[in-house]
Amino acid sequence: MHHLPLTAALLATLCLLQAAPAAAQNYPSRPVRVVVPYTPGGITDVTTRIIAQELSKNIRQNVLVDNRPGANSILGVEIVSKANPDGYTLASVIAAHAANKTLYPKLPYDPVKGFATVSLLATAPLIVCANNSLPAKDARELVALAKAKPGTLSFGSSGVGAAAHLTTELLMLTTGVKMLHVPYKGTAPALQGLMGGEIQLLMDTPSSMLPHVRAGRIKALGMASEKRIAAAPDIPTLTETGVPVVGGTWVGWLAPAGTPKTAVNRLGREIGDILQRPEVRERFTQMGIDPVGSSPAEFAKFLDDEVEKWAKVIRTANVRIE
Repeated sequence: MHHLPLTAALLATLCLLQAAPAAAQNYPSRPVRVVVPYTPGGITDVTTRIIAQELSKNIRQNVLVDNRPGANSILGVEIVSKANPDGYTLASVIAAHAANKTLYPKLPYDPVKGFATVSLLATAPLIVCANNSLPAKDARELVALAKAKPGTLSFGSSGVGAAAHLTTELLMLTTGVKMLHVPYKGTAPALQGLMGGEIQLLMDTPSSMLPHVRAGRIKALGMASEKRIAAAPDIPTLTETGVPVVGGTWVGWLAPAGTPKTAVNRLGREIGDILQRPEVRERFTQMGIDPVGSSPAEFAKFLDDEVEKWAKVIRTANVRIE
């Protein structure tokens, strides 16, 4: 009988050795939290909630969406960068995440090296909208108006360095006009500012802007897309109206650096599958969002390109944090 303790100890050791890979194999075995570093209602939040709902059915675990807005998404993203890299805490980020690398020399994390890329969920062009009182019906007339009164027209954004801000900077660089930037803490307050006449212009995603355009609260001047979009075939592209500017944003999920490959790849596969479903694709397209669902490696390459692209705009336009 004196052999028993040895066998038990041996068994315990064997169990421990198997537990580590098993934890990764059995992923996920509890709820997954996705931090959205913005207020509810914007493209990041809407896209994330659709995917989270479908993903929870696929993986048979709750996928909880946690809105942590603040400091141009830095607040929420920092929480994820410091989380345990086990696949149970993710961040949903947009183009601003790539721009922040250049805008903020002293970020509390590295936007690229600090994370493992999971999947690029979707992309969306931006639409230029104006307060109803602005006497311009398209982008060409807007540029003429801005040239006649340099620095008097104001444009809003969901924050400094947001795609909405930087694409408007790109528009100013392209056309040589000067307008005043008024950053808000998110798309919802910027929209209120536009409707209330605090600002004359706002460039944001179709999902945020089109309902208000259709209700007649604001007017659309042009879409910053390559071609007209299915959700709004009546709205011309900026290029069509003589202003060759293309700009957009995107939504992608990140995990803290060091998250097991098994977890990252599983999530990437599931998201890819969800975004192939016709009913999900339809929901996205209706809002003017293009579903993607890339692999982790494809998203990593995309993120690198985005960092480079926005760095050029930030340096050329001399964008600074106010």
